[in-house]
Amino acid sequence: MEISLHQDFRALYDDPRRMAEEHHIYAAQLDAILAKPYPTEDDRLEAVRLKKMKLRVKDRMMAVGRNASPPPYVA
Repeated sequence: MEISLHQDFRALYDDPRRMAEEHHIYAAQLDAILAKPYPTEDDRLEAVRLKKMKLRVKDRMMAVGRNASPPPYVA
């Protein structure tokens, strides 16, 4: 069975470990900006961008979780 490029990309794009790592990186960058006593306007804009990126990754993680197959039922 041949895997299409789209399927291969989706598998990489939806990798939970990669998404969690990406979310962690955005959070660390955001924390560094928010820790500054006097953030610049550029810092504020970057903080907004990072918040949006974190949210996008979190939404993607939630979507992947919803689409995952449920665990088998054990009676």
